[in-house]
Amino acid sequence: MEQRLVRLRDALSQLGADALITEKKENRFYLSGFTGSTGWVIVTEKEAFLVTDFRYIEQAQEQAPHFRVVNNERKPVEAIARVLKEAGVKRLAFESSVSFGTYQEWSKAFDGVELVPTSGLMEKLRMYKDPSELAIIREAVRIADEAYQHIQGYIKPGVREVDVALELEFFMRKRGAEAAAFDIIVASGVRGALPHGRASEKVIQAGEMVTLDFGAAYKGYNSDITRTLSVGEPDPKLKEIYDIVLRAQIAGVAALKPGVTGKEADAVTREIITAAGYGDAYGHSAGHGLGVEVHELPNLSTVSPFVLEPGMLVTMEPGIYISGLGGVRIEDDVLITADGHEVLTTSTKELLILPV
Repeated sequence: MEQRLVRLRDALSQLGADALITEKKENRFYLSGFTGSTGWVIVTEKEAFLVTDFRYIEQAQEQAPHFRVVNNERKPVEAIARVLKEAGVKRLAFESSVSFGTYQEWSKAFDGVELVPTSGLMEKLRMYKDPSELAIIREAVRIADEAYQHIQGYIKPGVREVDVALELEFFMRKRGAEAAAFDIIVASGVRGALPHGRASEKVIQAGEMVTLDFGAAYKGYNSDITRTLSVGEPDPKLKEIYDIVLRAQIAGVAALKPGVTGKEADAVTREIITAAGYGDAYGHSAGHGLGVEVHELPNLSTVSPFVLEPGMLVTMEPGIYISGLGGVRIEDDVLITADGHEVLTTSTKELLILPV
């Protein structure tokens, strides 16, 4: 945590601000380790404060030992104003996600403090995973990989998509996950054409492909994996599509290394899918950053300016979606290393055809 504060202070110095305030839960957790639902982190040139209410004082003191914990006494704006005055803050950076109403309130309450808007400052710091973060993420990935292995023995004709999702989450929780990282996608048959087809009451039938997109939330971090399998022999057209997506995904992963831009990585997958005649059926980006949020920087898209560097963690997840037929998506979690990349997800990507 101390090193993260050092990096933040360097960024604030470049911005010309002498402090930052954030109440976004992901950024608050990233800087302090505090997991409570309410709180404001204030980082100055020399100190770090965590303002919260009486419910979380002991928890904050335990989870955020590098922070001075301040009880807001049910008047958070006044408590924050006192902290800023005590610390001698003159230029306070705040995040653009703050509501206009909050901005107006702060402008009136923070006497003598200039509010400096920022966009993406914390998110850019979070792109680089340190060893402690990676250890947690590896465990989150391991739990998801084990869940995929487990669910292969559960999926069969007659089982509802929603029951598959429940079984996945139950299994991951038994293995230590705090929750599913997001609403689990289970899209079978023609519903496979829905890139974000959350599990429904639909009953899985023999001969259908099933796309599973899920992850484990573990100690504040997330994994994110997608696999598509078949329940019995699939439609030959979908089998052809699977082979195309698999080639694109493998090539996309192979392209991930320091110096490559998000746009270039995306293009590798898009060129293969377009050359096969399915460019219009691949409407989303190739991947995204992964960490305390499931979708964070850097992204891999047709317009992404980000240059990949060691310590960044991204997904690689091309797909093809055909209305009235179904779809295929394959996704891995990939760490950018000094000499290339490391694929954290270990689940097989070969097309599994489950017995019926």
